[in-house]
Amino acid sequence: MFQWTQKWVFALLSCLGMQNALAESTVNMPYGVTRMSHDIYNLHMITFYICCGIGVVVFSVLFYSIYKYRRSRGAKAANFHEHPGVEIIWTLIPFLILVGLAIPATIVLKDIHNTNESDLIIKITGYQWKWKYEYLDQGISFFSNLATPQIQIDDPQKTKNEWFLLEVDNPMVIPVHKKVKILLTSNDVIHDWWLPAFGVKQDAIPGYINENWIQVDTPGIYRGQCGELCGAYHGFMPIVVQVVPEEEFEQWVAAHMLNKTAVSNGRKAT
Repeated sequence: MFQWTQKWVFALLSCLGMQNALAESTVNMPYGVTRMSHDIYNLHMITFYICCGIGVVVFSVLFYSIYKYRRSRGAKAANFHEHPGVEIIWTLIPFLILVGLAIPATIVLKDIHNTNESDLIIKITGYQWKWKYEYLDQGISFFSNLATPQIQIDDPQKTKNEWFLLEVDNPMVIPVHKKVKILLTSNDVIHDWWLPAFGVKQDAIPGYINENWIQVDTPGIYRGQCGELCGAYHGFMPIVVQVVPEEEFEQWVAAHMLNKTAVSNGRKAT
């Protein structure tokens, strides 16, 4: 039912010529690159238009009443204590609206946490102030740190590059078209793995593991940040995810495994 609803909304927005303008707006919620981000965006827009419709109706009646029954025209206020019919109507209408919104919202929320049939599992651990990525099936593990030069941070006169405070030394790499299950936790305080283009904003809580998933169908580099105030350098732990073709991902895994073996052999020799 929700899929039919979002198609209807898209058709309406396309007819009005508003879909692209709203999706590209820097004020509105981003449309994203995953199916889940699209569902969240569509739910957001449905709610937004319902709220706009309610506002138009309520304020129209309000302004009409103020104008029509103003004191200068001799209008006199009715004096009554209750009206069961009106009370039933103004209770029933909000109830039906909330139920109508709760149904698609519940469907989306249920889908957000449906991590079944995942092709890849990555454990993400938040630290003050960096991220650790562990590919549980491949045995790969590394930290992802802020790569912005310190001089750009310390010197306000220094020219900032395009990705100031949004670049890392080791990005998370995932294959395109594959469902990736992510397990989120923290080593110290509460962090939040927030990547708007994926429609993911999941808390990383010490001693607890939250689950989510992503499936990206468009290769590219996507950026996010920690979404929870976690200390003095909260703004210095960006998120960078590189989505690559499956063949390139396999090469990346092989290179990491080879490097891991070389490091292990070096330690044994020492």
